[in-house]
Amino acid sequence: MVVDTKNALADDEVDRIFRALADATRRDIVRRTLLGEATVSELAGAYSMSFAAVQKHVAVLEGAGLVTKQPRGRERVVRGNPDAIRRAQGLLDQYEQIWRSRVERLDALFATETDETDQS
Repeated sequence: MVVDTKNALADDEVDRIFRALADATRRDIVRRTLLGEATVSELAGAYSMSFAAVQKHVAVLEGAGLVTKQPRGRERVVRGNPDAIRRAQGLLDQYEQIWRSRVERLDALFATETDETDQS
């Protein structure tokens, strides 16, 4: 199997991304901000938690590179980072390819055994 080292994620980066995505609220924030930018205040209005709690979720996502936060006047605008999502998807695609390769080898092995049994 060929591993794409050019766009490979470092282990600590992978850990940050998947820890951030392990929480349902953070996954929803990523989804919302990939669809369109939102202020932290707008995001906070969508959840039954405090503004400070939503800020913490956004900070975790920002630390993982999944969103960016930029000032606009007194507010902070949050945008999803599709490049980070693509890179995480690339890692998952590599794992999928490993498993598909294993299944293909098993299929080939079973086919060979079946052919040998039929010939006996």
